[in-house]
Amino acid sequence: MAKPQELLQAAQPKDSAEQKIKGFMVIQKKNVLDLNDFKAGITDNISEMFGRGVSFQLVSESQIDSSIGIGKLSKTALLQNWICNPEGLVAGHTKYGIEFDWDSNFGIPGAFLITNSHHHEFFLISLTLQVPGHGNVQFDCNSWVYPASEYNGAARVFFSNRSYLPFNSPPALKKLREEELIKLRGEYNGMAETETETERKEWDRVYGYDIYNDLGDPDKEMELSRPVLGGSAQFPYPRRGRTGRPRTKTEPATESRLAVGMSFDIYVPRDERFGHLKLSDFLAYSLKAVAQSLVPELKSLFDSTPNEFDSIEDIKKLYSDGIKLPDNHPILEAANNLVPLELIQQFLKTDGQKLLKYPLPQVIAKDEFTWRKDEEFARQMLAGEDPVVIQRLQSFPPRSKLDPEMYGPQISCITASHIEKNLDGLTVEQALENNKLFILDHHDVFMPYLNRINALSRKIYASRTILFLEKDGTLRPVAIELSLPPSDQRRESVRKVFTPAEKGAQGALWQLAKAYVTVNDTGYHQLISHWLRTHAVTEPFVIATNRQLSVMHPVYKLLSPHFRDTMNINALARQTLINAGGIFERTVFPGKYSLEMSAVAYKDWRFDEQGLPADLLKRGMAMVDSSMSHGLKLMIEDYPYAVDGLEIWFAIVSWVKEYLSLYYQNDDAMKSDAELQAWWAEIRNVGHGDKKDETWWYSMETVEELEKTLTTIIWVASALHAAVNFGQYPYAGYIPNRPTITRRFIPEEGSQEFSQMVENPDLFFLGTINNRFQTTLGIALIEILSRHSTDEVYLGQRATSEWSEDERVTEAFKRFGTKLKEIEKNISERNQDAELKNRSGPAQIPYTLLYPNTSDLSHEGGLTGKGIPNSVSI
Repeated sequence: MAKPQELLQAAQPKDSAEQKIKGFMVIQKKNVLDLNDFKAGITDNISEMFGRGVSFQLVSESQIDSSIGIGKLSKTALLQNWICNPEGLVAGHTKYGIEFDWDSNFGIPGAFLITNSHHHEFFLISLTLQVPGHGNVQFDCNSWVYPASEYNGAARVFFSNRSYLPFNSPPALKKLREEELIKLRGEYNGMAETETETERKEWDRVYGYDIYNDLGDPDKEMELSRPVLGGSAQFPYPRRGRTGRPRTKTEPATESRLAVGMSFDIYVPRDERFGHLKLSDFLAYSLKAVAQSLVPELKSLFDSTPNEFDSIEDIKKLYSDGIKLPDNHPILEAANNLVPLELIQQFLKTDGQKLLKYPLPQVIAKDEFTWRKDEEFARQMLAGEDPVVIQRLQSFPPRSKLDPEMYGPQISCITASHIEKNLDGLTVEQALENNKLFILDHHDVFMPYLNRINALSRKIYASRTILFLEKDGTLRPVAIELSLPPSDQRRESVRKVFTPAEKGAQGALWQLAKAYVTVNDTGYHQLISHWLRTHAVTEPFVIATNRQLSVMHPVYKLLSPHFRDTMNINALARQTLINAGGIFERTVFPGKYSLEMSAVAYKDWRFDEQGLPADLLKRGMAMVDSSMSHGLKLMIEDYPYAVDGLEIWFAIVSWVKEYLSLYYQNDDAMKSDAELQAWWAEIRNVGHGDKKDETWWYSMETVEELEKTLTTIIWVASALHAAVNFGQYPYAGYIPNRPTITRRFIPEEGSQEFSQMVENPDLFFLGTINNRFQTTLGIALIEILSRHSTDEVYLGQRATSEWSEDERVTEAFKRFGTKLKEIEKNISERNQDAELKNRSGPAQIPYTLLYPNTSDLSHEGGLTGKGIPNSVSI
């Protein structure tokens, strides 16, 4: 294999009616992105003065140089005016002109080689060339170019925006295409990346796989030990990006962790890291300081005063007054010592010295009491932060699949007499026959863990909630069952049934029962609906796409926008959110069992069920009906997530189908695509390797299977993630509406606690759910996770308009964008329809979580509660 530096030294072509190719390069210098790191700019300027600059060679797309096995190379061109460019040390993009000697025999450039002889890296955004007689050739690079010394003097290669399948790739570019993939896989001298056992450095461009063995920190204390997820039948899991850090001394199977203050240094390939705008927006990853280092200070502050809310008014003060700190309080000093002042100020919400002052959540913005209503409680199962769990009840009573010897009777203790009084005169059988009964069932997923969780400071049940579909299309909860398994202290299981009540002791018990249900649902939402089924399952697709598909591959170009920032946000999550002692364990009820439980849930994950139609059919929320516009009939016509989601889903289907038709004329063309087949094999056998033997995987022998696969990947990364992520603050920003922890069981009648509940139901309710510390930390997290960044790229948008040189592709993409804008209009009209009561509900929150926002080019970001970003990026 010829080294790129050897290619640069190859014999220069002879002159033949030479002309000039003129163009310009756009870069962002290191000093722009490193908070005024002017040292980089100065040393690179000195390098320029001594002739160590940035050099280029064009690679012909059509003419091969047989001596080096790749396209003919142009003469070397040097980047000019690095020092004197007026924008040299100013934040923002810098544009440089460049000229290449060129003759007509050279043909069209299909790639270029670049060598950085500076001491520091820079971010190469694009190169645009004006080729005589041809027009512009565009290279969208968006990549960090490190000094060649970090790569043994090697040059980097970039390809034009043209797309080629492997078998019709220009022969002049084929070798470079193959060698680039080898580098990205980290294969050196025939060894696989996993065999090198070296810790990755920031300039490495290697995508590798690893198991989740980096969540625990046993060297710090054994209480922070956590099981390895992935690679076992007990705890199967998707793979993550490999960092190569050394193992811990205490547990050799566990990878060592970075110090909290180095969280941003966790390895992901540099091009996967946040851009400077996203990084500046992501100020709240100063939460790494709050979660790990400021928590003791914050806790001590609350310990000096009662750590409880004394009234609902106390909670509301979080949105009006904040929590005031005395001057020079240690928490402020600690914060400023850990992270730059610009970063911590966003978290501190500094106004004088107020800490943790939050925006008013939408759920109480119009009416502060409607969250208590049964209709709103039920509506949020269709249009809230977790609208993907509710099922149609198809048999009564509900039945568990768990071992009755260990977990109690399989059949629910909810009887017909519990619910028939609220079925509008129907019997249970009639309600089932008319598809009127639905269930939110968290029984089996949590029951096996209850005794271990309740041995901590949490007290939870496994819940079942049965709901009835009213004539006006709204849902009404008619019964809640709360269960506990047998334990060492309790020979029999506990099963309690609660039915709706508004006043007195029964009204207070009903409000508490709904809180236990919501705690189950928030835990399921964070760990399974959100983290597992969008973030974790997507990462193997990101890794495989970069390892097996060339940037020239049309499928790579289709998918790459939907993978932006995913590896980075997941890596940061492993550092501060889902790790042992991290924010999830502190604020979500399963505590240290959180990620372990998500691994058990992964056992039931099937890729072919992740698309919206398949999911709705599985949950019984739809049935096949060829007379309907999408071939599906919804069991609840006013199901905002499903109604909007189906329009989005089929828009993606049409876009993907049209796109693929431009490259694959038949199934044989797809089956003979070596890169694509290697990509799919790696996803099945490595990225999701714990499920490699499942029979439901697509065989990838037809274009139709590829269409389904790519549509599903795009849906999960964009619309599904938007639906379960950006509603967090509007609904869960007010903790009484979406508590994440309960700290005591339902009081028994005749007990002192029961009397306290009857005497002051609100105070008892507040003493049951999250305390003040858990609330403020949890709200801080979800405010960050619910924000759109100012550089957001929404579904139907691309970061640049020149992303493809094929007009057929760009025209098809325009049609996709137009369709999404039509969907925006449809959603707005539905939200104005007073007959569709589930779209806003008593809380008056219009359902906009699946509003594409394709038409928005403002780049304002923030807590908008609408918009589908292309990728899992927050």
